[in-house]
Amino acid sequence: MSKFRNVVLIAALLVAGVAHAQSTAYPGVGRPATPKEVAAWDIDVRPDFKGLPTGAGSVEKGQDIWEAKCAQCHGVFGESNEVFSPLVGGTTKDDIKTGHVANLTRSDFPGRTTLMKVATVSTLWDYINRAMPWTAPKSLKPDEVYAVTAYLLSLADVVPDNFVLSDKNITYVQQRMPNRNGMSTQHSLWPGKEFKGTSKPDTANVACMKDCVPEAKVASMLPDYARNAHGNLADQNRLVGQQHGADTANPENKSTLVGVSVPAPATAAKPTPKPADPTLTLLGKHNCTACHAQDRKVVGPSFNDIAKKYAGKTDYLRAKIKSGGSGVWGPIPMPPQTAPDGDIQTIANWLAAGAAK
Repeated sequence: MSKFRNVVLIAALLVAGVAHAQSTAYPGVGRPATPKEVAAWDIDVRPDFKGLPTGAGSVEKGQDIWEAKCAQCHGVFGESNEVFSPLVGGTTKDDIKTGHVANLTRSDFPGRTTLMKVATVSTLWDYINRAMPWTAPKSLKPDEVYAVTAYLLSLADVVPDNFVLSDKNITYVQQRMPNRNGMSTQHSLWPGKEFKGTSKPDTANVACMKDCVPEAKVASMLPDYARNAHGNLADQNRLVGQQHGADTANPENKSTLVGVSVPAPATAAKPTPKPADPTLTLLGKHNCTACHAQDRKVVGPSFNDIAKKYAGKTDYLRAKIKSGGSGVWGPIPMPPQTAPDGDIQTIANWLAAGAAK
């Protein structure tokens, strides 16, 4: 009998623990996030530098990091226009004095760089911290982010070559941003007085609550001649997210046309699809598909072209994936890959065997 009471007591405690963990605002749905969980997500740095961690980094150290992890996409001096738009260029010492980039008013200026447009140094620090390098986002430590930001700013003469950027002097650097006065905050998108916002709303529409028009039903179709003009859309989407491209390699089910509903034609039972090669999952997991596609050049060559050129050369492909390099397919280098050896071996085997999909 005592054993039974113990079991009942333990069960009651477990139920109480679960009830306590659940959200009080939304009963039965999840639980409040712990301070540690919130801190893991709360990494943004605001224009007033709230959220900026302590740390420091020199231009010299930033150059070393840049050449190792950033130059392959942005160029050694941030001027490359091969993979992404240039980061540096178009600003002058006069812009640093005035806070307005003069070239932004010229219709004949060939393009706009990042440092021409960005108004706050916090934007640079925050984006580098959360998204760079492309192949390993959030891998830079705070001191490394300070250093990379310092090097980028030195390329535009915002800071000198011997400068050490830190949380203590970043406010001073903000006062030298070339386009610091180019962003307006006199609108309701910045509520309250913190950023000199206004309480006047952007719109004054009144919601319609009577005599409402019935919900419109909109339908459309893609003409057959244009359906697969740019390759199968189903093969051109990331493996994550909500947008999944339509299978344009097959005819569309024309049960719905523009404004017209027609009976759907009878279709034969579809055969059981062939299981996807697990290698395809690895390509997405390790961001290979960010630079390579199955049958066309993106940043790097297609998987089909690699497989054709190095058929049967598993060892070479494995070594090339691990070490990276450039010059074989063009000037844009591929950075060394840090995927597990087993995953790299699987990808190399797949490529050497023909990259079958």
